[in-house]
Amino acid sequence: MSNKAARNLFIFGSIFFFVIFLALTYDTMSQVEKRAPEITEGVNAGKMVWHKYDCIGCHTIFGNGSYFAPDMTKIVEKKPKGYLKQFLMDPKAVNPNASMPTLGISASEADEMITFLDWISKVDTNGWPPKPILAVASGVAGKELTPGEKVYRAQNCSGCHSISGIGGTSGPALNHVGSKREKTWLIGHFKDPKAFVPNSAMPPFGHLSEKDLNDLADYMVSLK
Repeated sequence: MSNKAARNLFIFGSIFFFVIFLALTYDTMSQVEKRAPEITEGVNAGKMVWHKYDCIGCHTIFGNGSYFAPDMTKIVEKKPKGYLKQFLMDPKAVNPNASMPTLGISASEADEMITFLDWISKVDTNGWPPKPILAVASGVAGKELTPGEKVYRAQNCSGCHSISGIGGTSGPALNHVGSKREKTWLIGHFKDPKAFVPNSAMPPFGHLSEKDLNDLADYMVSLK
């Protein structure tokens, strides 16, 4: 290949790939606004609360921040908003083992923060962060789930509770709950947690059908 041909190949090749780069950039930028919901005054207010208490000093959002505490990108999908509000205001009252200090966040600030976190959770992040791969609970592998286990999973109870070490740590482990609580107590607690545990951050599940409540209670009673 002559020097002229090589030069022309380089020049026109560079132009070709530069045009492709511009086209891809334009396509990406045209889709950016579609990937996130509208930013409201409430979202902005929550963002200010996030910065006020330097939450990014311990947490991450969209992978940015510090890794001392859980990522908050999809936290609203994992934890009930009522729980999050109580935890933000007084972490140790909700979970005595919580590492997060009491920052003095007011009820209104907690609501604003949750509005911000709710907005973040709705941003299309192409499946990031990936959902944890939960192992099948002890004794369940290889057999069909019971009705109560199906309710447990459908209501994402493992987001706060654990069974055989599988699940969250926000709420009590349920390994032996069947040895501690009776079915009647459990059903009442599902319907109105605060009536049975005044400081409970668990949201009420009174919206579940009586069958689902009974099935879930039967599953809890079986955990001994």
